[in-house]
Amino acid sequence: MKITVITVDEQFITLDVDPEESVENLKALLEVETRVPLQQQQLLFNGNELHNSSKLSSFNVKDGELLVMKVATAAPSRVANNDLNINPDGSCVNPGAFQQHVRRDSNMMTQLLQSDPELAQVILGNDLNKLQNLMRDRHQQRSHLRRQQEEELALLNADPFDVEAQKRIEAAIRQKGIDENWEAAIEHNPEAFARVVMLYVNMEVNGVPLKAFVDSGAQSTIISKSCAERCG
Repeated sequence: MKITVITVDEQFITLDVDPEESVENLKALLEVETRVPLQQQQLLFNGNELHNSSKLSSFNVKDGELLVMKVATAAPSRVANNDLNINPDGSCVNPGAFQQHVRRDSNMMTQLLQSDPELAQVILGNDLNKLQNLMRDRHQQRSHLRRQQEEELALLNADPFDVEAQKRIEAAIRQKGIDENWEAAIEHNPEAFARVVMLYVNMEVNGVPLKAFVDSGAQSTIISKSCAERCG
């Protein structure tokens, strides 16, 4: 179906979309056309805002309908790297920036709600002092656990010919590496846990149906040799 979107500068954009397409994918297409970031777009139909996770059909958007695009005030997409750093005692350098960063990342929040519900609830709250205290507590708990693991490794290494001891040493070393990598990732590269939207669209080349990946930053359009041969 074809729909028309009117932008804030009164530009009319006509798009050919599937009724079952998600609003998020529609915004991604509009980002290519308007250069307005997906996160800043607000789409309205009959006065109602269309939510990213919903399908166009769920709002009864039909062929020939007109949608209105507004631009929300841009929130800072990134904060200074040092604002997300962790102090030696486990507290946040900038607890407000850390809290907002985690809140905006739905994947990280989902994982945190499963692994540490108490910390997740504090991040969703408004008490930064409580957040700092809990971060220090978690740091102390990790430090205590690390010391216990090191002591256990020392005891196990006392008898290097014990097969069961060697298996436990291997498991402890593996877990220690996982924990250290996780902590390093959270501390130094928190943006790596951000959600990335991958946009695929249905299309045809010489009547052959294909699914194409849309990359708004690409300098050229490419196609594999086998796909080109299939399309004639």
